[in-house]
Amino acid sequence: MSPHSATSEVPSSNLDLFERIAVQLQQQGYSIQPNALSHEMAMSLYQYQCSLTHSAFENAGIGRKQKFHKNESVRTDKVCWIDGSSDAGVQWLAWCEALKTYLNRRLFMGLFSFESHFAYYQPGDFYKRHYDAFRGASNRVLSMVTYLNPQWGAQDKGELVLYQHDEDATGVSVYPELGTVVLFLSEEFPHEVKPARQNRYSIAGWYRVNTSIGNKIDPPK
Repeated sequence: MSPHSATSEVPSSNLDLFERIAVQLQQQGYSIQPNALSHEMAMSLYQYQCSLTHSAFENAGIGRKQKFHKNESVRTDKVCWIDGSSDAGVQWLAWCEALKTYLNRRLFMGLFSFESHFAYYQPGDFYKRHYDAFRGASNRVLSMVTYLNPQWGAQDKGELVLYQHDEDATGVSVYPELGTVVLFLSEEFPHEVKPARQNRYSIAGWYRVNTSIGNKIDPPK
């Protein structure tokens, strides 16, 4: 499908960005886009996340449903799921929906739903090398990480390292600078978050396909 046939319902301001993402996903399975979000939108999300009370966050865990558990030897960050109850959340979810529409029409990915949460890493927090697609629940097919940190420098560390495969020991490092968006195929790329030297704010999200069986809907609407 040509880029022009995938543009309906997608804001014109995002067309070039979404096409770059589509091309990179098609060619290499991942896409790294600095300044993908407008400064206004990124700052709105950053300010909203900073305004959340500590009680809004919970310690992050590993796995889904019955297999969910918390393991501080693997990850130590805190999360708050985004439900669209704030203006910033509504704007964010609309942007993610527009991207889903574009990728489905451009790449025939069959993306069905999207879920995301704010992630908060205090200095020293980390998330060791892992895959996003869990055993027995491989319907997470496309992962997205969005960074919300103004004035972040290499000296602050906290980089995402995206590995090409299990034998890759070097990877591609991405610093969590405001507005940067990273997407990658969930089952294909192991990755980790290195400890940061200051508070680190981001959004982790996943596009999922519909793997409903019988009358059970997964993911639920």
